[in-house]
Amino acid sequence: MKVHALPADDNSCGWFHLSPPRKPCASHHGHSEAPWVVIGAGFTGLSVARQLALNFPDDEVVLIEAQEVGLGPSGRNAGFAIDLPHDIGAEDYIGDLDIARTVLKLNLAGQRLLSQWVETFGIDCQMKACGKYQAAVERRGLAVLDAYRRGLDKLGQPYEMLSEQELPHHIGTHFYRRALYTPGAVLIQPSALVKGLADNLPANVTLYERTPILEVEYSTNKTRLRHAAGSISASRLVLANNSFGQHFGFLQGRMLPIFTYGSITRQLTSDEQARLQGKPYWGVIPADPFGTTVRRTPDNRLLIRNSFSFNPDGRSNPKYLQRFLQRHRASYAQRFPMLPNVDFEYTWGGALAMTRNHNGFFGQLAPNVYGALGCNGLGVTRGTITGKLLADWLAGERNDLIDFLLAAPGPNANPPQPFLSAGVNLNLLWGQRRAGRES
Repeated sequence: MKVHALPADDNSCGWFHLSPPRKPCASHHGHSEAPWVVIGAGFTGLSVARQLALNFPDDEVVLIEAQEVGLGPSGRNAGFAIDLPHDIGAEDYIGDLDIARTVLKLNLAGQRLLSQWVETFGIDCQMKACGKYQAAVERRGLAVLDAYRRGLDKLGQPYEMLSEQELPHHIGTHFYRRALYTPGAVLIQPSALVKGLADNLPANVTLYERTPILEVEYSTNKTRLRHAAGSISASRLVLANNSFGQHFGFLQGRMLPIFTYGSITRQLTSDEQARLQGKPYWGVIPADPFGTTVRRTPDNRLLIRNSFSFNPDGRSNPKYLQRFLQRHRASYAQRFPMLPNVDFEYTWGGALAMTRNHNGFFGQLAPNVYGALGCNGLGVTRGTITGKLLADWLAGERNDLIDFLLAAPGPNANPPQPFLSAGVNLNLLWGQRRAGRES
């Protein structure tokens, strides 16, 4: 079958260009075979490949990336490695307590893996275990914070509710009316982390970059992957390419490539830092899911992320960048009136692999084909841990986390087109409008 949609992200991702440069690995040429082939070198794929290599030290593991490592969705998010569950479909944002405890365990395991790798390999990715602020300004957002606080009480997790008067001492801006601070989140420079992980893979992992797969042929014993300069035959194939797994013939019509957009400023001068005040680095996520995420980075830049588009083919569309840049400027001006002359240096979009029921896929897709797909906006921690656990399961291991993932119902089917696009676009439009000043 032909792969009709290939990754095509814009080339203006600030995280990518501001992270330490690296020499990309060569693309694949000719014809070869491998016991294991992993598609996608983001957080999930890097984790799968690493653990497969450790579990099967005598096997070569081939890792294929269509673009350059760090340029895809894993290097484009806001850089939050989240620990806490956040079920937006539940009244208290926690929902079923047993499920929430397992999700917390998964997320913490993903955090620990990343922290361990950063320390072991000396990866320069601005990793800071500084927690996060979930902030609100509208009445609806304030109600979300109260509900989430009740859920955290039920889960037994620590937090601090900060008032309008207290917040400027933390984040500088007077914009927000209240925030729920939770200490367990870790902030990173995502592209720098992905690049660092790629450059420290085990010796029996071979990474090929800029090798988009154009055609795939499945059979009982082998899967043949064809690209412009040759082919690779895999005894066992692992898909770690999120929504692009649909274009390999699996979970078709079950994932939603939702793009969100970010802009990052130039570095603040010492005078501007003094005017901003607050802590030297922090991260704010909005109480309203359609609101604005804000970060102050350790190298003294300000990040604004908001606005959404539904791109069914999973590819970037440049028409949105200029449109949403204007929203970023308006959101920035509301929050940082004390810094009126700070320009954005980069603006970019990045895909989230969402599903309607917020469940991803974990397990076997076909004979000798496996996948960990659909991270639902939690790719940093969830992608990392599900990648490792999938490789452990393939090595014959079982534990409570693997059993939990295998027992999950998987993604729901989407409505057919054109109803799907119409419904998703209306929902995005209404959500962003309803967010009000949170956006």
